[in-house]
Amino acid sequence: MSDTNSEPARKLAIEVRDLHKSFGGHPALRGVDLVVPEGTTCVLLGISGSGKSVLMKHIMGLLRPDQGTVLVEGQDVASMDESALNQMRRKQGILFQANALFDSLNVFDNVAFPLRERTRMSEAEIQETVNATLAKVGLSHATTRFPGELSGGMQKRVGFARATILQPRILLYDDPTAGLDPLTTAAVNEIIATSKQQLGATSVVITPDVASAFGMADNLVLMDEGRIVESGPPGVFRESQHPAVKAFLRNWLARKKGPQGSGPNPTGERS
Repeated sequence: MSDTNSEPARKLAIEVRDLHKSFGGHPALRGVDLVVPEGTTCVLLGISGSGKSVLMKHIMGLLRPDQGTVLVEGQDVASMDESALNQMRRKQGILFQANALFDSLNVFDNVAFPLRERTRMSEAEIQETVNATLAKVGLSHATTRFPGELSGGMQKRVGFARATILQPRILLYDDPTAGLDPLTTAAVNEIIATSKQQLGATSVVITPDVASAFGMADNLVLMDEGRIVESGPPGVFRESQHPAVKAFLRNWLARKKGPQGSGPNPTGERS
């Protein structure tokens, strides 16, 4: 229901309808429905094997559905040929667990790579754009260093700079804080938030870190055995009575608490 005082509905950047996918007869996705409005951050939660990465690969066009539809900015991904897929992917920035940096290129050339491959910018324009992008992630001092000389957190920031250098409309993050210490994790989460503010980008994030998820998400989605069992803003998710949600949050809190006592609890769930 709408009223004259409400904000107009946002356009959908991503829409998934009744998505099914199996591998070797084993269902990975079982009728997934998902909408991600433009300019929002959707965080996918769930245990390993719940279908999060398979869903994201459909959004990238790396997998074709057995049944159902995936629309990215209104375009049916499954109907695209390779040329159209490449055009779509140019509008997406992708950051995986492994940063996929080129070891033989320094920081500057890693970040400049998409500009040299996909644009007709002059070297002067490339230098200006790369320097400005590296400044935003606090790496102006590291332009001549190579990936092997960087900490894990710095590599993440280089990966982020390269993923956003073309100012994509959609950003996809597959566990971007994997293996990072708490301080670096906080820095990466801040970068994700900044990308939304500076680029107005739509983001889909896979993370096992519930604290980070509650801090960055406009919408949280819990996947379980290839289905979405709960979806909503953090407040709704926190109060969910769905058994799978309660079990997921309880298990996360137990792992977080560990033998040393509990840390911050953004979920409101009692341990």
